[in-house]
Parts: sequence; structure tokens; C-alpha cells
Amino acid sequence: MHAMSPLPPSRVLLLVNPNARSGSEGVEAAVKTLEAGGVRVRVETFTGPDEVETDIERAAGDADCVAVAGGDGTLSRAGGVLARKGLPLAILPCGTANDLARTLAIPEDLVAAAGVILAGHRRRIDLGTVNGHPFFNVASIGLSAELSRALTSDIKRRWGRFGYAIAGARVLARARPFRARITDGESTVVVRTLQIGVGNGVHYGGGNVVNADAAIDDAHFDLYSLELANVWKLALMLRTFRSGTHGAWSEVRTSRSDEFDVTTKRPMPVNVDGDLVTTTPAHFRIQPGAVTVYAPPAAP
Repeated sequence: MHAMSPLPPSRVLLLVNPNARSGSEGVEAAVKTLEAGGVRVRVETFTGPDEVETDIERAAGDADCVAVAGGDGTLSRAGGVLARKGLPLAILPCGTANDLARTLAIPEDLVAAAGVILAGHRRRIDLGTVNGHPFFNVASIGLSAELSRALTSDIKRRWGRFGYAIAGARVLARARPFRARITDGESTVVVRTLQIGVGNGVHYGGGNVVNADAAIDDAHFDLYSLELANVWKLALMLRTFRSGTHGAWSEVRTSRSDEFDVTTKRPMPVNVDGDLVTTTPAHFRIQPGAVTVYAPPAAP
């Protein structure tokens, strides 16, 4: 575990996504909590992930921490820049799934999340990349990418996490297996699969678990491949995905490495923490301990 001695920030750049499902609800109260704790907070809004990267690049010299009030996709984009800048990340969970916050045991209540920042506990966590695009949770090819397409902003806003089930039913109804080649640096396997997931963190998809013993600071990826003949068998497996024990099914291939390559006959979209940002062929690489984040101390 990469824990560090407590040190609250003194100057925070807070980037707020007004379009996140939680919007800016609670952000004002969180800012007041930080300021009452002696932190100088500069608030800026953004409308898209590209703007987050630009804002951090521009304002990094006037802050000793960057806080993001947004969802997982935004946090991953911020993480890529912060890894380069050497600035710590603070999280005010405002997304639909908030899986990184769940992995790090950061409360969804924004005032409580601000309290985590004031407590000053920091951890170094791994950052995954796929074709150079950063991610904290999971990057996947197949069902999750189709789910990302089906999970429109309107469904997210209207139904929240239940929207995953609505969009998921639509995706499953038309799901078809695809062929892929997976290389982990030492060996190569050709699979016929519905989905390949490459996990850096623990949680994804609103609380599913990558692997029962996965961690976000273990310096490797956990890969799984769903090699099912019948897509509807997934319904029997749902509980195991919530606990990370899906690898016990014979139809689920699992692998662990710090690097993977996945190729497909035709380019397929890659879902990176909820956003479609690249396509196969996909090269996955881990950056151990690349980002410092304000979070409660990790359980032993």
C-alpha cells in the first residue's frame, strides 16, 4: 500500500462539471467546508474532458492540489495530467457511478468528501493507459462499449444507476460474440468473446468488481474475457460480478499482467471509464503509483 503522512492542501483548484448527474449540488457546501478548514479554493467550471486537461495545465502553478467535482471519465482525464505535473488529486464524487470514489472509500456526500481532503491522508495509486488514454477503473471492449453508447446522458440524468440496467437490457438483446487476440507479453491467445475488460482499479459499472483481490495500487491489470455461447447466461452470473468471483465460471478467462495487447479483425471501440476514446488494436500499460490522491488510509 502506498500511504503517505497526512498533509492537507492549502491552495486547491476545484474543477466543477455542471453537467454531471449530481450537478453542482452540494459543491458550495463542500467549498465552505474546505475554506473553514483554512484551504484557499479557486472554483472553475468545465464543459468537457478536454477542457479539464487545459484548465489543469494552465492553473497548475497556482495550486498544490486539483479537486474534481465530476464523474469517473473526468477523473481519469485529470489523472493523466496530474501524473505528469506531480500534483495530487482530490475527489468530490458527482458522477453516475462514482466507481473510483467507491474503490478509495471516499463518501458520496460532498461535505464528507471535503472532510477527507481536510484530513490530509494521501495514497499513491496506479494509472492505466490504453493507446495513451488514461484510466483509473476499467477499459473494456464489447458489451461495455455498446452499453456506453446506449447509456445516453438523458438516461443517466433520468434514471441514475438504474439506467445501467435499462441500457444493459437493450445491449444484451442484440449482443454477438467477436474474435480477439490477447497478448500479455509472454503468451498469446485467440478468443471468441462477448467482452474483454482490463481493470486497473477495483470497481466499475456502478459497483461491479474487477476481481475479488484487485487493488488500485498493486502495479498490475486484472483482465477478464466473457467467452459465453449464450449471452443470457450472464443473468446467472450477475451476483459474481458484484463480488469479483466471476472468474470461477469456466466461461470466464482471467489473466494478470502489467501490459496487454488486444487486436480484433475490425476496429472496435474501447470504453474507458465510461467514455469511448479509442479503438482496437489496443495497447494497455500500467503506470504504478503514478497519481497521488486524497483518500482515507487503505485497509490493511
